[in-house]
Amino acid sequence: MMHPLNPLNLLHPRHLPHRRTQRVGTSAFLLTLALASVLSSCRTAPGPAPEPAPRPAYDRPLPEGAPALRRLDDPSRWPDFATAWRLRDPLLMEALDASARWFEAPSSRTHFPLAGITHDRARASVLAFRTLISDAPDESQFLAELRRRFEVYESVGWDGSGTVLFTGYYAPQFPASPVRTERFRAPLYRRPADLVTDPRDGTPLGRRTPDGSVVPYWTRAEIESRGMLRGTELVWVETPLDAFIIHVNGSAKLLMPDGRIMYVGYDGKTDRPYGSLGRAMMDAGLLRPGETSLPRMRQVYRQRPQDVERLFAVNESFVFFREYPEGNWPAGSLGVRVTPDATLATDKRIYPRGGVVLVDTKAITFTRGARTYLRFMLDQDTGGAIRAPGRADIFMGIGETVGILAGEQYAEGRLYYLFLRE
Repeated sequence: MMHPLNPLNLLHPRHLPHRRTQRVGTSAFLLTLALASVLSSCRTAPGPAPEPAPRPAYDRPLPEGAPALRRLDDPSRWPDFATAWRLRDPLLMEALDASARWFEAPSSRTHFPLAGITHDRARASVLAFRTLISDAPDESQFLAELRRRFEVYESVGWDGSGTVLFTGYYAPQFPASPVRTERFRAPLYRRPADLVTDPRDGTPLGRRTPDGSVVPYWTRAEIESRGMLRGTELVWVETPLDAFIIHVNGSAKLLMPDGRIMYVGYDGKTDRPYGSLGRAMMDAGLLRPGETSLPRMRQVYRQRPQDVERLFAVNESFVFFREYPEGNWPAGSLGVRVTPDATLATDKRIYPRGGVVLVDTKAITFTRGARTYLRFMLDQDTGGAIRAPGRADIFMGIGETVGILAGEQYAEGRLYYLFLRE
C-alpha cells in the first residue's frame, strides 16, 4: 500500500501557559498606582515578538552513511514489553505468518543486509518471536525469554533522540464501474509499459524513452491534462477526489454496479515527489487549522470542486493499479496482506523489511480520546509520504469509519526493532 491521505500532517497550535492570578494587598495596590503614574510619562516601545518555535522536521533524511537504528545495550532503556504483552492483538499472529511467508521467498534476500541486519537473522527473529508469543504461558516467562534471546534496537528518529511521528492509514471502499458512465468519470490506470522501477525493491526510477534512456516521469498535472494514459484505464470511480484518495492510500475495495466486489492495489508509481493535499488546501484558504479532517475536505470539495482539483497537482506522484485476489488484499509493499493494528509502514530504504517492531505512541479513539498505543507489529509496508527515520504509518483497517480515525492519527512516539542475539 501507499501513504495515507492524512490531512493532519500540518501545523498544530502550541498551547500557551495560563496566566496566574494573584491577590494584591492594599499597600501593594497603592504602590502599583504610584508606579503606574510615573511610568505612564515614560512609555517604551514594545519589544520584538518572540520567534515561533521551529516545526519538527519529521521528514529530515539521515546523514550520509548514518544508521537508522541503534542498539540499546542498557536494559533500563528498553520499552515496556510487559504492557505490550498484555495489550497484544489477536491479529498479531496473522501478521507474523505473513512476514514468515515473505521471508521464504528467494526475492526477499535481495533486500538484505540493511542497517547491519542480515536476511538470515531477520528471518530467524520473526520465526523465534512467533513461537515465543504463541507458546509463552505467562507474562513473566515471556519477558524472561525475550531478554535472554533478543536484542532491542531503537529508531534514531528525526532528531537523533528517537522521536518518530506516527500517522494512520486505511483501505477505503468506493462504488465503481468497469466502464465510464455519467456517474463514474474518474479513472484508475494500469501500470504503463514505459514505467521503470528497480527490480530489487520496486523503487521508481523514471520513464524509459524510445532510445532506451531513463528520464523523470511526467508529473500528475502533465499526465492528466494531456490524457497520456488514455486507453489503459483499469476501473472508474465517481469523482477525481475519490481517485486521488485511492492514489494516496494505494488500494481500495470497489463495489461494482452488479454487486461484485473488486479489490485493487498498488502496481507501481512514478518517481515524482509526494505533496500533501491537506496542506495545500490550508495554504489556499480552503481549510482552516482544526478543520483538516477528511469529511471536511470532502465537504469543501462538494462546494468548490474545481478549486480543490487544481490543488491535486501539488502531489506530483502518480500511482498505478492492478486487481488483487480477495485473499491477498490489501497488500503492502512486501506483497503480503497487511493486518489492522499489526502492520507498520516505514521507509524501506533505511529500515529492514518484515521484522518485529514495537510501537510506543498515542492513538485516537471515538469515545476515549487519545490512549496509550503500545503494540508489537510487523514492518510490512511503505509509502510515498513515509520517508526518513522520523515517520511511520499504522495500518488501521478497511472502510470509511476506520478512515476517520486514520485521518485523525497524529502523535509522536518511539519505534523499536527486535532481533535475535547474534
